[in-house]
Amino acid sequence: YSVPRGVHINVQEGERVRAGEPLMDGPLNPHDILAVLGEKELQSYLVNEIQEVYRLQGVNISDKHIEVIVRQMMRWRKVEDVGDTKFLLEEQVDKFAFAEENDRVIKEGGRPATGRPLLLGITKASLSTDSFISAASFQETTRVLTEASIQGKVDHLRGLKENVIVGRLIPAGTGMEYYRNVRLSPEMEEAAQKVQEEVSAAYEEAERALELMRHEGETEELAAE
Repeated sequence: YSVPRGVHINVQEGERVRAGEPLMDGPLNPHDILAVLGEKELQSYLVNEIQEVYRLQGVNISDKHIEVIVRQMMRWRKVEDVGDTKFLLEEQVDKFAFAEENDRVIKEGGRPATGRPLLLGITKASLSTDSFISAASFQETTRVLTEASIQGKVDHLRGLKENVIVGRLIPAGTGMEYYRNVRLSPEMEEAAQKVQEEVSAAYEEAERALELMRHEGETEELAAE
């Protein structure tokens, strides 16, 4: 292995080392950890390194907050073999969409795709989210909206941020599961439909009255002239 000049080597000649064990002082390369040790080890390393900065300042933060960010940074796969799937070679695909497409191909008797996990930066991960509303509110608004319109994307408003942006109730909280399954009874639906029809009729009547008043005003002006 090539090492920079002047660094302190932690091992001696002939010494046995484990895969992924640092050979010299200094920070480790996260991409090397991912390639050698896998996702779990990299996630643990990132959480511990970030937590160390806060702990040295006497700040206590629960691991779960950092774990959520790390999970978003590692939710992508790079396709190495497309198999019988719809993916393209070297395409970056969401890991859930990757697994879903592979399940579909396997059920049809085809050959699944293979890929390797990726580590994306926070900015890149934020712009690669499924919600184009959330991505557009972060950075590169013009590019995100242009690509979404060209591809005909549909935002299903599954996340917190996009629901806040459009003014909807966020899909979170202890009552989410209960209210998600709440449905109006047939009687309530009929009553709601009746109210909606009455409101529409009143709105149309008000428009007609306004138009009539406007027409009468124009007639009076012509008569005065």
